[in-house]
Amino acid sequence: MTQTPTPATPVHWKVVIDAADPHAQADFWAAALRYVVEDNSALIEKLLAAGAVPAELTVESHDRRAWRDLAAVRHPDDPYDEESGTGRGRRLLFQRVPEEKTVKNRLHLDLHPGAGRREEELARLEGLGARVLRRVEEPSGGWLLMADPEGNEFCLH
Repeated sequence: MTQTPTPATPVHWKVVIDAADPHAQADFWAAALRYVVEDNSALIEKLLAAGAVPAELTVESHDRRAWRDLAAVRHPDDPYDEESGTGRGRRLLFQRVPEEKTVKNRLHLDLHPGAGRREEELARLEGLGARVLRRVEEPSGGWLLMADPEGNEFCLH
């Protein structure tokens, strides 16, 4: 009898982005992607009450306790851990770093709002604080190279 091998469990991942202000970046990207900012307040309150973390590691954001140096956004339809508020699917985590961005991103997001919606989406993203760095038109197609409020590049197709 041949035994069917158990499929390997996929590796869970998230994209981590360095930021000067993780909460502002999370707010921008939550609005840009129509994601939600993760609510970790229940876990944070539990850890504070147990004396496991000092209050200095937290701030108030969206009228709730949040990590001072971390903020994440997740797809609203993806699962999340109700005790910690941490997403278990598509998510971006912004972590505070002391240095400013100085070189081109080695990784970037491509946003695809749908056929015929690029200019509408451009106006919306600019209203959120993004800016166009360059319009690209090539035989294979066109897109906009943009920057978020902290200068991280992304493309709008």
